[in-house]
Amino acid sequence: MFKHVFLTGPPGVGKTTLVRKASEALVSSGAAVEGFYTEEVREGGRRVGFDVVTTTGERGRLSRIKDSAAGATRGRREYTVGQYVVDLTSFEKLSLPLFTSMGSLTQGDGRKVFVIDEIGKMELFSQPFIREVRQTLDSPRCSILGTIPISRGKPLALVEEVRGRSDVRVFTVSKDNRNVILQDIVSALQECLTHSS
Repeated sequence: MFKHVFLTGPPGVGKTTLVRKASEALVSSGAAVEGFYTEEVREGGRRVGFDVVTTTGERGRLSRIKDSAAGATRGRREYTVGQYVVDLTSFEKLSLPLFTSMGSLTQGDGRKVFVIDEIGKMELFSQPFIREVRQTLDSPRCSILGTIPISRGKPLALVEEVRGRSDVRVFTVSKDNRNVILQDIVSALQECLTHSS
C-alpha cells in the first residue's frame, strides 16, 4: 500500500501548480496540509532565481543567478546549480522548522499531508534537509505530496531512493495530461490518508 504521492516531469510542465491545486482540494476535504512550494522569481520578464514559499505564505530565498547573488555568500562555500547560487542558510531557516512542526502534530484525525516541492539538486545541498525527508518518509504521522525531477544525467541518490520506495506512488506529469490528472492525484492522496488514519 502506498503512503506518499510524488509528481515528476520536465521543468515547467506544471508540477507545482498541480501540487497547489491538490493541496487546496485536500484542505477543502478537511486534511491538515503543511510544507512548502518552490516558485520562480522574475524581474523584468527574466527568471532570476527561486524562492521557497510555505503553505502559510512565508517566503525565503532558495537561489539567485550569480550576478544578482553577488556578495550574498561572501566568506561561505558557494553552492551552485547551473547559473544559480543556492542560499542554503535561507532555505534551511524556512524549510527545516516545517518538518519539526509537522512531526509534532499528533492531534486530530490523522489526516495530515506534508508538501515538499521539490526534492531537487538545489535542496539536496542541505544534509539536514535530506535527513528530515528520510524521517518524514518513514513517519507514520503523515503522507507526503512532493515533486522530484525526471531522471536524466547523474542520478540524485535521495530522488532515486524516493522513486524506488514501495510506499510511494509516482505520477509523471506531461503537457498532454497536466489538465486532466489532478483528480487522480487527489484521489490517490485521499486513499493514502484513509489508510493512515
